Amino acid sequence: MQRLLGLGLTTALGLVFAGEAVATEWNVSVWGKRRAFTEHIEKLAELVAEKTDGEFTMNVSYGGLSKNRENLDGISIGAFEMAQFCAGYHPDKNRLITVLELPFLGVENLDQEVAVSHAVYDHPAVQEEMAQWNAKLLMTSPMPQYNIVGTGEPRDSLEDFEGMRVRATGGLGEAFEAVGAVPTSVTATEAYQAMESGVVDTVAFAQHAHLSFGTINQADWWTANLNPGTVNCPVVVNIDAYEGLSDAEREALDSSVPEAIDHYLANYAELLKRWDEVLAEKEVEKVTISEEELAAFREKAADPIRQQWIEDIEGQGLPGQELYDLVSSTLEEAKASN
Repeated sequence: MQRLLGLGLTTALGLVFAGEAVATEWNVSVWGKRRAFTEHIEKLAELVAEKTDGEFTMNVSYGGLSKNRENLDGISIGAFEMAQFCAGYHPDKNRLITVLELPFLGVENLDQEVAVSHAVYDHPAVQEEMAQWNAKLLMTSPMPQYNIVGTGEPRDSLEDFEGMRVRATGGLGEAFEAVGAVPTSVTATEAYQAMESGVVDTVAFAQHAHLSFGTINQADWWTANLNPGTVNCPVVVNIDAYEGLSDAEREALDSSVPEAIDHYLANYAELLKRWDEVLAEKEVEKVTISEEELAAFREKAADPIRQQWIEDIEGQGLPGQELYDLVSSTLEEAKASN
């Protein structure tokens, strides 16, 4: 009888442990705090949990798992299953998606940004490059065109940009350098301190980041229409973890991406509606750059930087021209469908 009871207890415990083993829990590495930039990740976690009755959950960690510049490294070694990163943090590791950070691509809204990003993400050469880091591109984190906040007198001409110390990464940094500014690529979380301490005069961010990282609180002015480009920040998953999902879990994850993106876009639209109120509340002057100055900026930054990028990528045996053409054609289609 005692032996039977022992067998029964062992069987019951086995069933409990087997039940626990069915549940899948992913760790997700992001940084800063919850904000418009991470809302699609939060929504994705919510949708996946709902679709799997809580059997597949995601723990979103804001800086607790990795530094933002090290998220791709963490994915490559399986330190966590999902992460967000920005291409400009380590362009040598994600050379091909930096096509999306070239200045003055002509993207006008977030829907178009999603379209061009996902077209590039789907390209076989891009997927192959990311696979070297055991990373699968899942979705973009679409951001509007960057503009700068600054201290002191407003800078509204290329002459004013000469010697300007600006926090700008990737292609944006190259664009500002082309007109005489001095870019620095401090991370988003370091931008406020860099501005406060005088390491930089200006910071280039999308609106949500100026709010989230406090740079708007240091600002005397903001450029309303500079719009030189934006950064590209994908959400990736560890390939081994992705392939280890059950068919139902993988379907729950993949099918939730469009809705998560839609949620992000709707949330961001609300933030943009409030932006003018924020500027007025904080008494930040809105600076409008003349069309003549913008044209001069594009002439100095857009064509030369694009051609250099294509030559550099092609020189490494990678499809630089093809990817740039893909961005252009996708953008044209997206604009035609609006």
